[in-house]
Amino acid sequence: MQPAETGSQLVPPQAPIDEYDLLRWGEALAGIARTGLGFTSNLFEKERYQEVLSLAAEIRAAASDRPEPGSQVEEWMKTIESGVAGYVTPKISVGAVVGNENNELLLIRRADSGVWLFPTGWADVGYSPAEIAVKEVWEETSVRCEPVRLIAVLDAMRQRITRKPFYSLVFLCRAISGTPTPHPLECTEAGFFGEDDLPEDIVGLQSQWWTSLAFRAIRGEVEDVFFQPPRSVPWEDEAN
Repeated sequence: MQPAETGSQLVPPQAPIDEYDLLRWGEALAGIARTGLGFTSNLFEKERYQEVLSLAAEIRAAASDRPEPGSQVEEWMKTIESGVAGYVTPKISVGAVVGNENNELLLIRRADSGVWLFPTGWADVGYSPAEIAVKEVWEETSVRCEPVRLIAVLDAMRQRITRKPFYSLVFLCRAISGTPTPHPLECTEAGFFGEDDLPEDIVGLQSQWWTSLAFRAIRGEVEDVFFQPPRSVPWEDEAN
């Protein structure tokens, strides 16, 4: 099923509530609670935030194979810091949609999960996002590339690409040289694939929307940066 198109934005098809929604809600509640614990000195508020954290752990446990709620709470509590350092935010990753002269897409089979995805990695301190995109491609595949433009800013958990909360900046890149060679620690396979010749185990329950976006970008058919449009959110309801 192809994604719907609204204006200049691709909108992935809506899915029924599933474990990813429960995981996202659990992580959102945990983030609120951990941030609150990092900023408050009020014992009453701390007790309430710890209760929220326990509920968040129960949600996660019900939706996944994560540890028992008590163990999850202990894991979260270890990450709490005071003040700004304790403000819980999503991690940032950078990905690269790399196309070659045949309009093929560079994919890797990740060593940790066994799924296929474009080269991607955490945002390292000291590098710009575009530098990280080029660096990840080189490190994971030995392919040299150059960044062309940003094509997507994703909430990866909302897109069901991951079970952890992080944002992903995805760059369109152009392959310059090199034969795809998988890094022995990061991926088991690497190669260029045509749109009609993709491997089966591609990451994401709705992988068709991002592969369609990737190939359209490689062919020069997409210029706007994809982002997820706002939902109906609590602060709007309060304003009304």
